[in-house]
Amino acid sequence: MSDGQSEHEFGPWLARQLRRAGLTQAELAERLDLTRAAVSAWITGRAQPREETKRAIAEVFGADPAAVYNRTGDLTPTLPRQWYHRPAHADGGREYGNAAAFAFDADLSVLAKEATQNSLDERFDRKHAVRVRYIVHELTGERLDAFLQSIQWDQLQPHYEQAAGTSQKVSKSLRSALEDLASTKTLRLLRVDDYNASGLIGPEYSDGQFAAVVRRQLDSFKQQASRAGGSYGLGKATLWATSRFGLVLINSTLSRPFEGRTARRVIGRLDLPWHTVDERAFAGPSWFGELDTEPDHEGIARSWWADEETVRDLHLDRPNDDPGTSFLVVGAHDASGAADTLAEMHDKLVRSLAKDFWAAMVSGGGRQPMLEASVTALRNGQTVIPEKRVDPHEHHPALSHALQAYLDGETVDVLTEGAQVAQARVPLTVVPRRTESRRKGTETEHEAVLLVTPADETDPQPNQVVLMRGNRMTVREYRPRELPLGAMTFQAVLLAGYATGGTGEEVELAEQFLRASEPPEHNRWGKTEELTATYARGALSRLTDFHRAIDEAVRRLVGRSQSKSDSGPAVLRELLRFDSPTAGLRRNQPVPTVRTVNATIGDDGAWNVSVSLKLPDIEDPWSLTPVAKFDVRSGSRPDVPWRLVSAENCRIEGGSLVIEPGVRTASFTAITDPSRHPVPSRLSRLVVDVQRTRGGAA
Repeated sequence: MSDGQSEHEFGPWLARQLRRAGLTQAELAERLDLTRAAVSAWITGRAQPREETKRAIAEVFGADPAAVYNRTGDLTPTLPRQWYHRPAHADGGREYGNAAAFAFDADLSVLAKEATQNSLDERFDRKHAVRVRYIVHELTGERLDAFLQSIQWDQLQPHYEQAAGTSQKVSKSLRSALEDLASTKTLRLLRVDDYNASGLIGPEYSDGQFAAVVRRQLDSFKQQASRAGGSYGLGKATLWATSRFGLVLINSTLSRPFEGRTARRVIGRLDLPWHTVDERAFAGPSWFGELDTEPDHEGIARSWWADEETVRDLHLDRPNDDPGTSFLVVGAHDASGAADTLAEMHDKLVRSLAKDFWAAMVSGGGRQPMLEASVTALRNGQTVIPEKRVDPHEHHPALSHALQAYLDGETVDVLTEGAQVAQARVPLTVVPRRTESRRKGTETEHEAVLLVTPADETDPQPNQVVLMRGNRMTVREYRPRELPLGAMTFQAVLLAGYATGGTGEEVELAEQFLRASEPPEHNRWGKTEELTATYARGALSRLTDFHRAIDEAVRRLVGRSQSKSDSGPAVLRELLRFDSPTAGLRRNQPVPTVRTVNATIGDDGAWNVSVSLKLPDIEDPWSLTPVAKFDVRSGSRPDVPWRLVSAENCRIEGGSLVIEPGVRTASFTAITDPSRHPVPSRLSRLVVDVQRTRGGAA
């Protein structure tokens, strides 16, 4: 702090000095020969001491007067840091572990989803992205010894050994973790940093972000509560669940001062089951910090304002003063068993962030994305895998293109070209809350936004709809029901509530309604206890109608007309994929389309297909290669060999169609080879795919 700091900051600073020195306001007043009311006025910010009084205060603390004028640090020496272990309940109650930690799997993908969602919910400057950084760090040798010393492992070890000595589930996991540490002499840390977030602001014990995360369970205290993705207060438990030792260290840079300071608010929390040490019983939770001197909390470990050397020793140093928090998961692991090495953990974090937050990382409309995320891996302070920035366009190209087109205002009503993004409105009816159900006309209609675009050729799972709200975290991915035969392969995203970018009462009501319909895992919109308890009858049926409307909108945008045949199944009629015939083809340049498809199955089982094309008027000839494929439920469609028989307004050259400039319509017939069909014709559906001939003329 500087000399220009506001007057009200002197009070919190002085109160902190009194607490650290074990002095009361009355005792300070007596030493200064002033009234207690005068000291109270300083503490509450109603008055400031005079300059000569500040010098007298410095004398009381045995400090340089400049320390009182500038208030850049504490007047008293650094208090010792210790672990405080909560005593067992006097009524004999026992908890053999934190129940909230069992709400999720100790899986890195779950941790990434919950922790990143919490960072998004606490975005400080909403004009800029929240920056989230994951660092996997493996310690061995001297670096491991130094770290264990910094967290006072020797004080913790008796508690770990006793907590691991029972037959409870948590005890077995602890015992395994202790044995591995002893045998391998290796410890893996996982840091989760966020920047441009609120930080753990608020008082030590009463309501605020700090107490909600560090002191409490099932407390979802959010700065932007109406926009928050989480609502159960369970997500933070994934940090402790991912630690084999139930231990997380925290360093927070605050967006709003507490006790007159913002930088390096540090504390540790340990979750153990009930246990005894030296015939004393402990409830399980423990905190690492300075022991409080206030009468109401005397002897309890509280957060402290650490120096730069201390946060470096704890592997919690932050590179700048941007507000946010660093969580250090000690003994990080992936309980699924799918990520054991540093490289595997790095890769899983990257894929998980891309899967759940690709939309939050897409920018458009002249605005920054909501989120930037990266992952890196270290071993003993040396980079093993360089920092990898998660790029949504790399992992989900079609979906990212669709959302960006929406943000840039470049969507269309009907798909007519390969790279377009179609937009449709999908109604969601929000029923009133039970407290409002007797009012008339209280149902509200919200217009969600559906975006559909052709799937990228590299998409491993096409024909999916991604549901999201709020800060655009993926809630669910699913395949719509009853897609019509001949439907183009597509990717779709459904934006609801604040994810639409809209504002107003109907947006907020829809956001609250959908949040109430999500379970703690945030993986679907459906029946929950909160939904049925909070909203009037009919809430679930409105959600069912909403899902049905989404599927109907998808079918309308991707469906294709079908021809009927008495001899076999319906044939796919329209162009499913068309590669641009020229390297410089613009996105809005017209391309050939299929007008009609007629097909029959001959006595020998061959498909006899007639196709007519509509062509745009261009100056160069088209060279097209028709391909027949069998439709399958999953995976790529296998090609079916066929022979071009005849052509009208075009000519056949080497299995391709050459169409001269100025020709606006053309047609061809072809016959498949039944001896090379993967399944009998009458049990199949045939896809007609017209592609540009590779290396052919435009």
